[in-house]
Amino acid sequence: MSRHLFEGSFGIERETLRVTQHGRLAQTPHPFGNDPHITRDFCENQIELVTPVCGSIEEALASLGDLDSRVREVLAQKGEYLWLYSNPPHFDSEDEIPIADFTGAHASKRCYREYLEQKYGKRLMLFSGIHFNFSFSEALLREWNTQNEEPQDFRDALYLRLYKQLMRHSWLLVLLTAASPFYDASLDEDGASGIIRSRYASMRSSERGYWNPYLPILDHSDLRSFTGSIRKYIRAGMLHSASELYLPVRLKPRGDNSLDSLAVNGVDHIELRMFDLNPAAPLGIDGNDLHFAHLLMLYLLSLPDFDFTPELQIKAAAAHKNAALAEPDASLTEQADAILHKMKEYFADNDDALAIISAAQKKLERQQKNEPVCCCMNR
Repeated sequence: MSRHLFEGSFGIERETLRVTQHGRLAQTPHPFGNDPHITRDFCENQIELVTPVCGSIEEALASLGDLDSRVREVLAQKGEYLWLYSNPPHFDSEDEIPIADFTGAHASKRCYREYLEQKYGKRLMLFSGIHFNFSFSEALLREWNTQNEEPQDFRDALYLRLYKQLMRHSWLLVLLTAASPFYDASLDEDGASGIIRSRYASMRSSERGYWNPYLPILDHSDLRSFTGSIRKYIRAGMLHSASELYLPVRLKPRGDNSLDSLAVNGVDHIELRMFDLNPAAPLGIDGNDLHFAHLLMLYLLSLPDFDFTPELQIKAAAAHKNAALAEPDASLTEQADAILHKMKEYFADNDDALAIISAAQKKLERQQKNEPVCCCMNR
């Protein structure tokens, strides 16, 4: 294996809700101004922490820890706290979910959120989670580019190939990290209360979570075809922008985060969006899960490329939603076990990688025995 194989750039985005000491949604304004690392997602009381680009997962987690500490210190002075669960706490009505109050140069962000409110409702937007951003090192890309292709063309093709594999295997990460089986009845209707154990291990990844009303079928032939197929949905009025493409994986561009930038400037990194907040982890994410996701990406690139047909895209989305069930199909667990064994063969010479994969295998074993995988989950 290349000595550059495990190098790369890493970043974490973490969404959480601000709550009062009574566990109700905070109704105060976002207290961190326009800090790009401590911002909002959909609503004014949903904090999103965004780490800088880091040279390792450990560095990214340390950065997340620093941001988390800063936020908690400020919130403590206001009698507020962070809700480290993917599913929201009790609320009486959607009036307690104020749209993020972006103004001035950022006013368009508020307009976009008002559009989302009308199309999806506010409740859906309360689901919170972890986004994991990754890019390969330039040294590794140069090493892999054995045919001396134009660097950006090679880079775009490689990330698109990885994107297809991750979309096809996103269910595996859901299966291993789902952590939100319980929810408050107010998520169903105003005036309802009480904790409900749902049929899902991860509501935000399930059919009740972040999906478009239809499954966008995309052209993965090359990056231009890919961006063009997304643009068709935008022109047809089915998507506001690429940001409304609710799929578990995204390709992110260099520079401005827009579809035009992706088409012109090419891929900068890939984003994995399927991680639940893990209340058993102090920062909401277990570093081992991120390391496993990194290993999975490396392994998937060793597999042959394939044509991501509409049929396979439909099948991939169905598998993702199935993995979010509290009782997913046994066939998924069997497939997961087979993949983990193949990953062990691929990383046979790396003890650290083998330990991470072994931990994932133990998770699967506990699921098969219907034992808790984390403090909040029991499949």
